[in-house]
Amino acid sequence: MKTRDDAAAAGRRLTRLLVVRSVHDRRRGFLIAGSASFPCALGQSGVVVAKREGDGGTPRARLPLRRVFYRADRLPRPASLLPVRAITPRDAWCDDQNDRRYNRLIARPPGEAEERLARADHLYDVVVELGWNDAPVRRGRGSAIFWHLARPGFTPTAGCVAVTGDVFARLLPRLARHCAIVVR
Repeated sequence: MKTRDDAAAAGRRLTRLLVVRSVHDRRRGFLIAGSASFPCALGQSGVVVAKREGDGGTPRARLPLRRVFYRADRLPRPASLLPVRAITPRDAWCDDQNDRRYNRLIARPPGEAEERLARADHLYDVVVELGWNDAPVRRGRGSAIFWHLARPGFTPTAGCVAVTGDVFARLLPRLARHCAIVVR
């Protein structure tokens, strides 16, 4: 049963999510959505200004939310105003700087060495593509920056922002079409 607060919150779309790093651990932070704050995992190198492929850093930037991917074999379709797409076994993200498809969604037979979206673990059961190094793409500036599910204990990511599933369930329906994550 929805409360009056739930109905009011649904009417207010979030246009910005803020990520601030923890003062105690550079690999952790807080995702702030309106007046709510949620713990999140960040990259192994923390927040970085000069992002490079493979540096383990979460870029300090305004990152537009592009689209939502989800595992239809594990979850129902998420409610969101963002474009939503089910992950297929062939979906991968190109992180090869020498490939003309660098930092783009590509189709690959299962098992090849790209960033697979259909993972055995649950990190990408729901994942939001963040607009990093995509307009235009610059080789070596970093690829596959996502907002995805966190590992237990909020262990570091490879440069993404990660939260728990309940945070996704709470926030995805409230996101405006042109929402962005601002990492500071």
